[in-house]
Amino acid sequence: MHVIEEQLLDVNAIQLCIHSCGPADGPVVWLLHGFPECWLSWRKQMPALAAAGYRVFAPEMRGYGRSSAPAAVADYDLLTLCGDIQAAMDALGQHQVCMVGHDWGALVAWHLALLEPKRIKAVVGMSVPFGGRPKKPIVETLRQVYAGRFNYILYFQQPGVAERELDTDIPRTLRLMMHNWSAAVGKELFWQDKPATAGLLDGLREIDQPPAWCEPQAFAGYVATYAAHGFRGPLNWYRNFERNWQRTAVLQDARIEQPALFLIGDEDPVGVLEAYTIQQMPRAVPQLHSHVLENCGHWLQCEQPEQVNALLLAFLADHYPAQQV
Repeated sequence: MHVIEEQLLDVNAIQLCIHSCGPADGPVVWLLHGFPECWLSWRKQMPALAAAGYRVFAPEMRGYGRSSAPAAVADYDLLTLCGDIQAAMDALGQHQVCMVGHDWGALVAWHLALLEPKRIKAVVGMSVPFGGRPKKPIVETLRQVYAGRFNYILYFQQPGVAERELDTDIPRTLRLMMHNWSAAVGKELFWQDKPATAGLLDGLREIDQPPAWCEPQAFAGYVATYAAHGFRGPLNWYRNFERNWQRTAVLQDARIEQPALFLIGDEDPVGVLEAYTIQQMPRAVPQLHSHVLENCGHWLQCEQPEQVNALLLAFLADHYPAQQV
């Protein structure tokens, strides 16, 4: 049994709350969560990685839980989010790591691999692919494609609007998002048309209890993550697409040269949104290994933990082994 330790690090002008476990001298693996989750989204990976000999670090990302949640929208741009993890690696004296991310955490992991080609020896992205820097910010494309129709990214753009909906009943918000973005519902419902004036939760199927894969103790941890600051910080991540695009100009045409693993569920709605990006991945990530998990929605490391763990450990054994031969 590996005890999970918690620490607060002063890094990059914030406090970053980090949970860790595994042998102190094991190769380092970072696990970066996405939206709307918390470090507990990795609760089924941390023991498996630690048992395999890895030292595991799962932060509460900026804006979440006990980590700082700055007020300014600009404090959540992608390079700043990367800077939090870079500064934490510096503070912990880490020179070689594998970076793993899911959802928004995947986007951070992909860009850390670009920014830190010597320190990050392997990278894993779940749900959100990397196809290179886009020709223009995604919000510009979405405003054209979804004129007059609801799109969750566009809905999140105006500060205060989504917060009023999502903060009203945090347990209900989390239950509905977990259920409706999982394999239990499938990806089609998520993309049904509704007017631009609708809310995120409008039209979603109600559920009285969290899904079976989110046990009560874990769900209570998810709810507690949003108790202090609500959804403001996490939503601010979405309000930086244009700023992200401007600040990453130096990465235009950059490729991820490290060994890379991409996992996505066959019922993940992100697979519809990012279909073109997924097609572009082999060009942007030459050493790519990809797997589609069957009967799996967006929350793959919780919905299909055994399969995710098997794929992750096999990839690490080949490209970032715990025992050096």
